Amino acid sequence: MPLPRLAAVAALFLLLPAYGQHYQTKTPYQPPPASASSEAVPQGYRPIHTQLLARHGSRGLTSMKADLALYNLVQLARQEHALTPLGAQLEPALLRMMEANALLGYGVAGIRKPGYGNETMQGIREHQQLAQRLYQRMAPLFQPAEAGTAAAPRQILLLSSGKDRAVDSAEYFAQALFAMQPSLQAQLLRPAPLAPRGSDSAAGTDRFLLYFHKLGPKTDLVADSSDPLHAAYQASLAYQAWLRSDALSQRLAALEARPRLAQAASKVLARLFKPGFIRALATGQRQAANTGTQQFTSKDGQFTSRLEGDGDTVIRTPVDAALALYELYAAAADMQAELGASFHRFMPQAQAAVFAEHEDGVSFYSKGPGLLENGAVNYAMAQPLLDDFFAEVEAVAAGDLRHVAKLRFAHAETVIPLAALLGLRSMSEQLAAATPYSYKSSPWRGERVAPMAANIQWDSYQNDQGQVAVRMLYNEQPVDFKAACTYAKLTSTSHFYDFSRLRRCYQRPG
Repeated sequence: MPLPRLAAVAALFLLLPAYGQHYQTKTPYQPPPASASSEAVPQGYRPIHTQLLARHGSRGLTSMKADLALYNLVQLARQEHALTPLGAQLEPALLRMMEANALLGYGVAGIRKPGYGNETMQGIREHQQLAQRLYQRMAPLFQPAEAGTAAAPRQILLLSSGKDRAVDSAEYFAQALFAMQPSLQAQLLRPAPLAPRGSDSAAGTDRFLLYFHKLGPKTDLVADSSDPLHAAYQASLAYQAWLRSDALSQRLAALEARPRLAQAASKVLARLFKPGFIRALATGQRQAANTGTQQFTSKDGQFTSRLEGDGDTVIRTPVDAALALYELYAAAADMQAELGASFHRFMPQAQAAVFAEHEDGVSFYSKGPGLLENGAVNYAMAQPLLDDFFAEVEAVAAGDLRHVAKLRFAHAETVIPLAALLGLRSMSEQLAAATPYSYKSSPWRGERVAPMAANIQWDSYQNDQGQVAVRMLYNEQPVDFKAACTYAKLTSTSHFYDFSRLRRCYQRPG
């Protein structure tokens, strides 16, 4: 896959600071400062292996939902002469948002099917640069002397969830590595999946490792209780049952009913719509859904996208309208090259902060650590992935040097549960049902746990005595493993852990 030419679009990037802008899990990736991983490797240790889990890079909207519903609401208000001057500016901005998503990826090398859900130029660049920094950090691993023999080269394993944006992230990452050192291409291997079932079981695709939140009987059924994957399959079904449960619906409804959210919605909409229209929306006299057809054609006339809304996204209240606008505000931050503009003028920062807290609450209960009373329902399904991380290090520690690196590409729904299962500080703390999520009650923040291109990396080192040490990087910054594993550190202030002790610390009982 050729690398896309980014120079032509680089000037279009707005370079808005991402953190602190209240984009939460849509926050564009922020490379760490150069000093972030500057802790010296312990004396006598040399790199022996590295591995990665990364969320796909910045993307567009996954489908035509909030954008079309809000566009229809604005059109309705225009017909009733109920738009403010700022509200009149929102209609063309929404049309541009839909056009950019409908054509997203057209003409970009490596994007197979243009349209909604693809990575943006920003997302492509995030993974290319992530690859470059991994190569620079672990450069000795990738030198010819470490490549093994011609008959048995050390392998770089590449795999993804199988979804387009994760597949594309993997390929852009790999191509960036090869650009740094072309000889690495001969070492690339796309491994077979853990469970070779169904249509998504091609080499280099692994649903049990990287799409475990949506396992289903058609493609992933594990009926044999003695199968090592049976527990993960059952855990996925239990998690999906939680997502469909009345208990979760009631909890999310309680979040949406908070007076602060309604107050923020009123302030945002008052800038866009006239009072009578807002009252009509609040009393059920006006609503809008993502219905109708939109068609967009590329500037060269060679590609046309015709899309029809499914009607499933309905704006019934001022809070619905404001949250739809917030979704587009956050999405625009990931589409800076394609849009050439932001939605900041429509979303004051004071209100964006309120919507961000709400969004984090939804993510906390539906993807994050969740309720204490639910135990490990939200993250038990990540166990095969954590086992896979340990298995890679166990192999090199035992002298099996076939793998030099394992690179995995997936989604926020993969990264977030793994962070919770690892017991990472501020990413794994649950809340009792009696304590509602808020920024005061929980340290969990989507922009820290799962921004675009979020990543967890384990670098492994070995000394002449065969002792293996592991350091974990979260978004490329050294972090501690769970607090119970402090005894496994090489020194009290180190981020390097003795692997044999670390493995015992995470060993499951029985």
